[in-house]
Amino acid sequence: MITGTLKSQVDAVWNAFWSGGISNPVEVIEQITYLLFLKRLDELELVKEQKAAATGRPVQDPIFPVGRDEFRREYRDLRWNRFKGFSKDELFEVFTESVFPFLKDRVTRLSDGTASSYTALMQDARFTIPEAHLLQKAVDLLDAIPMKDRDTNGDLYEYMLGKLATSGTNGQFRTPRHIIKLMVDMRAPQPMEAICDPAAGTAGFLMEAGEYLREHNPDLFFEPEQRVFFNSEQFHAFDTDRTMMRIGAMNLMQHGIDNPVLERRDSLAEVNSADVDRYDLILANPPFAGSLDKENTSKALLKLADTKKTELLFMALFLRLLKPGGRAAVIVPDGVLFGSTKAHKSLRHELVENQQLEAVISLPSGVFKPYAGVSTAILFFTRTDSGGTEDVWFYDVKADGFSLDDKRNPVDTNDLPTVLERWEALRGADAEAAGAERARARTEASFVVPKSEIEANGYDLSINRYKEIEYEEVQHRDPLEIIAELEELEKEIATGLAELKGMLK
Repeated sequence: MITGTLKSQVDAVWNAFWSGGISNPVEVIEQITYLLFLKRLDELELVKEQKAAATGRPVQDPIFPVGRDEFRREYRDLRWNRFKGFSKDELFEVFTESVFPFLKDRVTRLSDGTASSYTALMQDARFTIPEAHLLQKAVDLLDAIPMKDRDTNGDLYEYMLGKLATSGTNGQFRTPRHIIKLMVDMRAPQPMEAICDPAAGTAGFLMEAGEYLREHNPDLFFEPEQRVFFNSEQFHAFDTDRTMMRIGAMNLMQHGIDNPVLERRDSLAEVNSADVDRYDLILANPPFAGSLDKENTSKALLKLADTKKTELLFMALFLRLLKPGGRAAVIVPDGVLFGSTKAHKSLRHELVENQQLEAVISLPSGVFKPYAGVSTAILFFTRTDSGGTEDVWFYDVKADGFSLDDKRNPVDTNDLPTVLERWEALRGADAEAAGAERARARTEASFVVPKSEIEANGYDLSINRYKEIEYEEVQHRDPLEIIAELEELEKEIATGLAELKGMLK
């Protein structure tokens, strides 16, 4: 967690950009991201230099080479600790001519000089800070923020990404962090599992999965195979928006994931055959854009869901991307649970009959406010291609720790810890705890529904179809007794009025 002081420092940088004429929140974050990365490169180089000084050996794989660039500018002038002391005009000149081109080249190369997954994403990156004084102010403000600690670094970046939601127009790019954390905790990613988000946005799901792996696997980086896999092969992200992919890439980098697999692509267009049956875990909150042009949609997906509805097509995509035995936790609009079209019904039939549908968690409609009030649910399923659904666990979340209005202020009521606790009890080794969870009544927040009942209801997965409402018996007073009391009151009023009238004569 970042402190109030650090938040105010970030707010000051943010406000400087807005007052300087950059009002698009995505552009603000993108430009700040470049500055933060330059600062990080300098800090990494300093660590290399300190190590070299201690061992008496040359700096290994220096980030900033000896020599000059095409503008005859020494590469050492491109380091944060050097250019932060320049005058505003010299700073702006060196930045536009040398620093930003160097950044575009450096961020796209690994330590051995080979291209990284960032190469394509940085091709059209632009430096858009318009004035020298704004650049100098941003550098001065960011210089005061400590960024050496990975956790602080990541939390600061997450705080900035949180401003996408509060900005209104760009809130659709970001799923609330606490919802992401719940989904990751429930799915418990493991080392050597390939994880994918086909609608990545700011890559929040992949970032949180990385944090989970670090926390629950202390020896993760002591095993060379796991370490290499974590940094280069474990995390896969797709999105159509290159700017958002750059921001997501920097988010992963700030959280210590060096070279994730990032691709700018339309996930619903022709699916890359190399990605079919490839992933162990999918975590996603795909866009609910309503409908799209079938002509540009993968024919393989249309075979699973012959529809224009993006939410259904993404569900079909998840089933193709997962390898047999692969798991998923994905957010869907409520319509997926009870929609009456042929595509809706066939997709639910596929999940229940041919795969293993494990859980349906109903979220309150205010979770995505202020920019959307749609009711949603989280589906947990495993691809088996041979069935396996015996029963489905439902949970009716009423509160997520924040008010359900546009302000989304913190509140005391929060069901999410209980969701995780009951899920772990249901799936844990303690047979007694699992049995107790399965035995819960339909009037409680969570309960289990057998597959046969879901089948009998036409594969309807809405929680209200199965939840029972317990009505309390209320004892009402005898109406004649209430009428008698009203008559007495009427007499008292009449007497009072008569007395008042007599006083006025």
